[in-house]
Amino acid sequence: MGGDQSRIRRFPGIAHEFIEVAGRPLPTLTTRPFRIVIERDGKEEPMRPPDGKPPYRVPSMAEVAALPWNGFSVASTFSGCGGSSLGYRMAGFRVLWASEFIEAARNTYRANASPYTIVDPRDIRQVKASDILDAIGMKPGELDLFDGSPPCASFSTSGKREAGWGRVKKYSDTEQRTDDLFFEYARLIQGLRPKTFVAENVSGLVKGTAKGYFLEILQTLKRGYRVEAKLLDAQWLGVPQARQRLIFVGVREDLCFSPAFPKPLPFRYTVRDAIPWICGIGGIRESGFSGERMVSSNSPCPTIMAGGGNGMNTSQFGVEAETDISRFAIGEEWDKLKPGEQSDRFFQLVKPPLDGPCPTITASGGSGSIAGVVHPTEKRKFTIPELRRICGFPDDFVLTGTYQQQWERLGRAVPPVMMMHIAGAVRDGVLRRLPRGA
Repeated sequence: MGGDQSRIRRFPGIAHEFIEVAGRPLPTLTTRPFRIVIERDGKEEPMRPPDGKPPYRVPSMAEVAALPWNGFSVASTFSGCGGSSLGYRMAGFRVLWASEFIEAARNTYRANASPYTIVDPRDIRQVKASDILDAIGMKPGELDLFDGSPPCASFSTSGKREAGWGRVKKYSDTEQRTDDLFFEYARLIQGLRPKTFVAENVSGLVKGTAKGYFLEILQTLKRGYRVEAKLLDAQWLGVPQARQRLIFVGVREDLCFSPAFPKPLPFRYTVRDAIPWICGIGGIRESGFSGERMVSSNSPCPTIMAGGGNGMNTSQFGVEAETDISRFAIGEEWDKLKPGEQSDRFFQLVKPPLDGPCPTITASGGSGSIAGVVHPTEKRKFTIPELRRICGFPDDFVLTGTYQQQWERLGRAVPPVMMMHIAGAVRDGVLRRLPRGA
C-alpha cells in the first residue's frame, strides 16, 4: 500500500503500524478491518474505554452458531424475523420449532435459523400442541421454554386502537384479527405444559382501556403457572435504544420456583457507541470474544462499514434512495431540531441524541413518510446496517425484502441482546435450579 512512496512509523505504546503520507498521494483505503491493541511491558492487552463500560458489540451469527448448548430447548410462536429466537441462541438455548405466519418475516427467519429449527408457516389458530410435540419429539411437560410474541399493534398507544379490537384489519403484509392471539398462545401452553414460558408485548397493554385485556390475559396464563409481568426497557439491557416491552414469565406450579427477570445493567449504550463512525472518526468494534478491537472506515455507507469485508452482497440491504429523506422537503425542520428533540409539526420527526440511547424504532419508520426516527447528523433515515446495530442485531444478520420490509422486521422484533438477558435470567434463576429429570 503506497509502495516506496510511504514509510511505516510506530508510535510508543501502541502495537499498530501507521503510514505517513504527508506530501504524497493517499494510499488506497480498504474495507478490511485491522487490529489495534495497547502494548504494555511487551504484552498486548485490549483497549478499554475510560469509563469502564464494555465496548458495544453484538456477536456475529457465526459466533452465535458456535456457542455451546446450555442443555435447554425452546419452541417459539409469532417468531417474526427471529429477534427473540436469536436472543435465546445467544444465551445457549436451542430453538427447535418456530411459527411465523407472515411470509416476508418467515423468509428472514429462515435465512438466519439454525439448520435443525423447524419453521411452521401456518396461522397459529391452525396449530395444535400435539403438532409441536410431534415435530420436536417430546411429550407434554418436557419442553423447557415456550416463547411467544403475539402481534402487539392492537395494544399500541398510537392511533385509535380500541376501534380495531375484535375486527379483521391490515397487519404487516396480511389482514387478520390480532387482539385475540394471546389467547391462542395460552391455548398452546395448556397442551404443551412447558416448564417455563416467556411472552412479550408492548407496554400499551397495561395502559388505559387495554388494562382489561391485560388482566384477562394474565388470569388465563396463570392456569397451572406462577406468572409475573414486568415492564423492561431495552436501553438497560445492553441495547442502544429506548424500547419498553411488557414481559410475562411463567413457571409451572409443580416446579415450585418463582419467575425470574434480569437485573438492569449499570450503564447504557448510546447511538455513538453503536455506530461510532457517525462523527467521521473511524468506527471501532471488537472482533470475537478475545477482546480485540476492530477499526473500520469512517463512513456509515454500508459498502464501507464495519463488516463490509465479510463477502456479503450489500445490495441485499436495500439501501436505496428511500434512505434519503431530504427529498421530502423537511431539511429546514431537520435543521431546527436539536438532538433528542421531536417535531410535532412534521409528524413527530425525531432526531436521536448522539450520547444517549436512540428513541424507539417503530415498524412504520422505514416507510416513505417523514415520520419517525431519523439520522442524527445527516438529513436522511438510517441505513439498514446502522439500524441493525441500534436494534441489537449482528452486523451479518441477513434481512430479506425491500428497505421498508427490512426496517419493519427490525422495528417489530424484540432486540436479540435484550432477549438474551431475559433468557439468561430464566435459565439461571429457574431451569438450572431444577432437579435433574424434572
